Amino acid sequence: MSVWAEQNNRLIKEFQFIDFKSAFDFMTKVAAISEAMNHHPYWSNAYNKVRIELNTHDVGGKVTDKDKTLAAAIDQLFNG
Repeated sequence: MSVWAEQNNRLIKEFQFIDFKSAFDFMTKVAAISEAMNHHPYWSNAYNKVRIELNTHDVGGKVTDKDKTLAAAIDQLFNG
C-alpha cells in the first residue's frame, strides 16, 4: 500500500523495510512524533512490515486533520 487508504473511519497504510531492525527503528521514530503530538496510532509489526491505522478517539473514532497531519509526518520519516 503506497498511499494512505481511508477505510472504516481510519487512515491505513502498510510500510515494508529490509529487515526487522529497520522496521523497529521506524516505529521508534513514529512513537516519538506521536507522543509529541499526543496522538497515538493503532499499529502492528511482523518482521519487516509495519501496519499503521489512524483515527481520532476524541471525536468518536473518525478521521480528522490531526490524523492527516500525523500521516504526513510518518510519510516524511519513511521517505526521507
